[in-house]
Parts: sequence; structure tokens; C-alpha cells
Amino acid sequence: MTGAEAMVKCLEAEGITKIFGYPGVAIAPFYEGLYGSSIEHILVRQEQNAGHAASGYARVSRKTAVCVVTSGPGALNLITALATAYADSIPIVAISGQVSSELLGRDVFQEADMRGATESFVKHSYLVKNVNDIPRVFKEAFYIASTGRKGPVLIDVPIDVQQREMSKPFAYPDSINMRGYKPSTKANPQQMAKVISAINHAKRPLICAGGGVILGNAEESLRGFCEKFRIPLVCTMMGMGVLPKKHPLYFGMLGNNGKPYANKAVAGSDLLIIVGARVADRAIPRPDHLERQLSIIHIDIDTAEIGKNLGPTLPLVGDAKGIFEQLQEADIHVETDSWLQELEQIKTGTVDTRTFSDKGVNPNLLVQTLSEKMDEDAIYVADVGQNQLWSADNYVMKSGRFMTTGGMGTMGYSIPAAIGARMAAPDRQVVAVCGDGAFQMSMNEFATMRVNHVIVKTLVVRNLYLGLVREYQYNTYNEHYEGVQLYEYPIHEKLAAAYDMPYFSCSSNEDLDRTLDEFLACPEACLMVVDVDFENRVK
Repeated sequence: MTGAEAMVKCLEAEGITKIFGYPGVAIAPFYEGLYGSSIEHILVRQEQNAGHAASGYARVSRKTAVCVVTSGPGALNLITALATAYADSIPIVAISGQVSSELLGRDVFQEADMRGATESFVKHSYLVKNVNDIPRVFKEAFYIASTGRKGPVLIDVPIDVQQREMSKPFAYPDSINMRGYKPSTKANPQQMAKVISAINHAKRPLICAGGGVILGNAEESLRGFCEKFRIPLVCTMMGMGVLPKKHPLYFGMLGNNGKPYANKAVAGSDLLIIVGARVADRAIPRPDHLERQLSIIHIDIDTAEIGKNLGPTLPLVGDAKGIFEQLQEADIHVETDSWLQELEQIKTGTVDTRTFSDKGVNPNLLVQTLSEKMDEDAIYVADVGQNQLWSADNYVMKSGRFMTTGGMGTMGYSIPAAIGARMAAPDRQVVAVCGDGAFQMSMNEFATMRVNHVIVKTLVVRNLYLGLVREYQYNTYNEHYEGVQLYEYPIHEKLAAAYDMPYFSCSSNEDLDRTLDEFLACPEACLMVVDVDFENRVK
């Protein structure tokens, strides 16, 4: 068996059924090994999108996903997607072809040091030099990607290693035992006792749920804990979906672009329980103020995240799902009736003073109406920019998923991620929402949709500008607008026609209901453009 054939066997042993990739000569032996395999290869139109599609697939399937690229520029194009997955803790195994082993370090054609280039934003990386190491390396890579704080792992394989015959019979390991990698999942009993005591002494406890809750499959256990002890919850952008929007214990997304009443809830609490969140600057701009005001419990599976941005009174390392299952059975007696009444008064008394242009469609109304009309279990994939913040602020969470890239903020994420999401859940409605700037970074993936019959609905919020940068220039540089105007191109209707896609457009609030109904009822991949005024601002 060749190394390339062994690589395919490893993927089959891991239960991989789909991979996203873009071939080249340095990875051609692997593709030869893939020929005739049960694994389906999805050809993307640019390597970065292979990583984003794998991200969407992993987030919806809740399993490690795989992307494959060739050496040099092919591998380098993947770097942004790897950094995005690392920031958002998405389990991906990325396979890259590499130049022949004896040529490494000589700056030959299409050579790039991928291990060095990705060192700061992958969980681990391998350069395979011995063909007999392939089964062990793949087993370790999947284990590392999917355990502890999840994330991307890179496997760089020179072309000669792929072509070489194994000198040992192929045997994929049944288990793994890595001396230097022992992720802790069970919470320390002494720390758990302190956490229970802190909750029992609290008068105004509040949960702050981050993306780690969803990645750790802890939504149900955290929801059960909140409901049993009637403890209210706010979330970060990546934690949206832990509680439905209309749940009586849910008090919105916190942060610079969150709900004012969510931020007031944080400020008014006496015990903040942070779960699966690093609480970076977008969530809590002035952490030092908060540290002085209230007690903080920080729960995370990654010890490096605890206290990184906000010093905890009580750190607790472990798996969120298991911790909240334990806490549901703990001897907890906390009275929150008056606290919940106070929060409800704050929520109902908070007036939205923002004004929006009467030209075009109101972006708040757009997101509210769209998400209310989407299926109960639909998947909403938001891109980056003003559209992301309007989406996070107004999305009506039911029992579906809200997905975006929060840690890195990578434009062009939504369309390939939506493709991956739909391929992981072919029976669920998937809508990608992006601005006209982000759209042009990955609109070439319409070909991937059509060729592979992937039904993703793409909605472009068009204002003819890079809206969030323009807004920053408005606020910071006295309306000195430079490099932000997109003009009227592309002509979206003609672009949709080029990919044989139905096209919908809307430029008024009065037509929004009808057009969204037609857009969502469309039985195939389609494009809708909604015109909003460039004077609209997030805040």
C-alpha cells in the first residue's frame, strides 16, 4: 500500500464521507488513492473556501471535517481558513501536499513551509517524512482536533511520501495515548464545591454563555441548569442559540454591539458565570472595571482561556456538558425572583433610540422578518461587517443554528460555510447572509453549489460600500471616505443567470414580506439582493 492509499484508508477508518479540496500535482497521489473510494470529494473554487466549507460541515455535524490542498500557493491560500477555525475552535484536519522530501528547504517550485507558516494558529501540525507513520499521524490528528478545546490540525505530506510503499502492513490504531497531550475534561471536585457555594451565596447570578457551550454539546445541560434554578443567561455572539430568543431566562447578547439590557444585566449581577467564552474586547471592553465590581466564575475546557482577558474569582477547568449535568444534581438553593423581575423591567424599559434611513429596506426589519420566516430548525450563516452585527442583534433564535466567525472576523466566510452546513444537514434550510463586499470574496462558490446540487439560499445586503469600514471612517476620520466604495458591480441578476440560479430583489419595506416568502419557498439554490441605504449604521 502506498502512502497516498494509506491516507485514504485512514479517512475511511475515521468515518469521513465528504472532504473539501482543490488538487494540484503535489497532492495528486492522494487523489489517485481517492479514486474509487466511498469518500465524496467536493471541488471548491478556491482553497480558502475548502477550509470554510469544512468549518460549516464540522459545526453542523459536530464531527471533525477534512479539507485538502496542494503545496505552495494552494496551501498558503488555506491559511486564512485555518486561522479562522482556530479562533472559533472548529475541529478540522487539513491535509496539504508538499514538495519531495529531498527538496525541502531549497526554495523549489511551489514550496512553502506550512508548519512554520501556521504555527501560531493550529492546535498541532505534522510534516510526514516516514510513510509508515501515516496511520499514527492521522489517528493523532483527529484526536487532537476533536478533544479539549477543539481546533484545526495540519498534516503536510511530501509527494514522495505519498508515492512510497509502506514496509509494514496497514493498521489503523484503535486507541491513542499521547504523552504530551492529556486534555482535562472532568472538573476538580474541590473547585466544584466552591462554585456551588458561590452560587448559593449569590443574590443576582447571571450566566454568560460563549461558543464553547455549543462546541461542547452543552446546550441542553446548561439550559436545564438555568431552568431548574431559574438563573438568567446572556451570551456572546458565538454563544447565540443556547436559549431561544423568546425564552423567559434569556436576556440577549452582550458586548459593544449587543443589547443594552444584556450589558446592564452584567453590570447589575453579583456573580457572573462565564462558560466557554474568552470574553474578548467585543464582549467586555473594560474587563478591569468588571473584576472590581462582582465575583466571576470562569468555566472552560482550555486552561489557557481562563483569566486571559478577565480575572476570575473562581476558575473551573472541564467539559461544560458534564459540569452542568453535575450542577443540576447539586445542592443548590438560590432565590432569583426579584432579580428576574428587575431584569425584565430593565429589558422592557430599554428604548432603542437608533434611527434608520427611510431609503431602501430597514436592515433590522430584514433580519427579524427573515429569521421569523425561516424553518424552526433552519441554519442562518452570517458573514462579517454591518450585516453580521445587524444579524446578531435582530436574529430570532428558535431551535435552529446561528453561525458566524467571531474570533477572526473573516469576510467571505458565509457562502462556503453554508455549503458545508447544508452538506452536513441536507434536509435543513440554510441561508447565507452577507454584505456586497463579503459576497464578492466567495461568489465563485456558486459553481460548487450548482455542480453538487447544494441548496443554499444566499441573501446579499447591498449598500454599495464596505459598510462597517465606512461607518468607522465616519465616526473616526470626519467622514474621510477612502477605499470603501464598491459601485454597482457585479450586476447580481446577470451573475445569478450565469449560474442558472433564480434571482430575487427587494428595495422597500413594503415588498419585503412577499419577496422573502418567494425566496424561502424557492426549491433550489437562489440569490436575493436587498438594497439598504449606505447611511445606515450599526449603532
